Parts: sequence; structure tokens; C-alpha cells
Amino acid sequence: MPTYDDCLNRARALAERRGLVLNRDTERVKKVVGLMAENLSNHGHYYCPCKKQNDPPIHGTDPLCPCPELDDELAADGRCFCKLFFTKQAADAEGRREESTGGSSCCRSEG
Repeated sequence: MPTYDDCLNRARALAERRGLVLNRDTERVKKVVGLMAENLSNHGHYYCPCKKQNDPPIHGTDPLCPCPELDDELAADGRCFCKLFFTKQAADAEGRREESTGGSSCCRSEG
């Protein structure tokens, strides 16, 4: 049975292969990876936990992680929609913003 750690290791490996980094906000990573682990356990695929899904997800319709829009999202925003994967430059900029404001600016109000 897949575990949270399996999904986290998969995300880390994917980030490394693509020259990306995971969000430095560990709570955000826990949330996204935890939901992805639930999707894998319940539905057998790495369905994106942040984009609208059917309930239950429909394979071939609902996006898998990494989603098809990943490259476009990275080019436009420096991160994916879920705020799991960041370009190194965007992660560095996010870190500088956090240092100047004294806290994390990432996803505090997101559900």
C-alpha cells in the first residue's frame, strides 16, 4: 500500500529530474502530498489534489501529477498551481519575501 513517504519521495525525485524544488513551506508540502497519497490509495493514481476532480476521479479526464499544465505554470508563475513544485529562482524569491515580512506568504488562507 502506498504511503505518504512514497508520494513525497516521488515528488522529490520528480523535482530533482526537472531541476525544480519543493515548496519550502513544509506544511503546504504535507498537505498536498498527503492528499495525493489519499488519491493514490483510494483511486490507484497520482491525481492532482488541487485541481477540480470528479468524485470519484475519472482516469483520462482528471489530471495526474505532474499535471499537463506544469511547464506553462512554471513559465508563468515559477510554481505549479498546487504550490508544490517551484523553479529555484521562484523559491529563492519566495524565501526573500518571507524574510522581509517575517513569515511565510504561501498558502495560509488556502483550504
